[in-house]
Amino acid sequence: MKSTASTSDKILDIAQSLIVAGGYNGFSYADISAAIGIRKASIHHHFPTKAELVTVLVDRYRKQADAGLQSLREQAANPADQLQFYVKYWHTCIRDASQPFCVCAMLASEMQMLPEEVASRVRAHFQSLAAWLSSVLQAGVEQGVFRLDKRPEEQAQMLMASVHGAMLSARALGDPGLFIAVIAPEIVRLRAADR
Repeated sequence: MKSTASTSDKILDIAQSLIVAGGYNGFSYADISAAIGIRKASIHHHFPTKAELVTVLVDRYRKQADAGLQSLREQAANPADQLQFYVKYWHTCIRDASQPFCVCAMLASEMQMLPEEVASRVRAHFQSLAAWLSSVLQAGVEQGVFRLDKRPEEQAQMLMASVHGAMLSARALGDPGLFIAVIAPEIVRLRAADR
């Protein structure tokens, strides 16, 4: 007998892949039904509305992202290594197509059309990511490994935009190597030793 959590997770997994492929408005419960082989009514049982489904999905994604960022802190005390691991994570995901695009970045591209309960969680994801990047950059300045042109909060926003823009360029041109080609010089520019 399949557990409810197992079915819910399958629904969320398929919804995530569909959002990454085509955005919030690019999928329906019929698409999920066809992919998993369950009736639409079963999907509605787990997630009565699409907004609820995507809200739960973004919450799950945020928890995974937060856990991943915390793991980076635990793996590496050096802020430069933390930043390198973050970039390497996305480079690997894009290269092997395991997660070729950030689901929240895809949703952010449709922000004006999202239900508020989804939009608020997407904003929270970016605020959390920016706070983490800012703290890594600040720690790097304090340890003498980074030299910033702007305040850590501003530099974090610029770096976050570069990472997501590089994802978009790699996707648009079908060239996974483009991601690291765009991001590597940004990381080098931050390194105090290279100036």
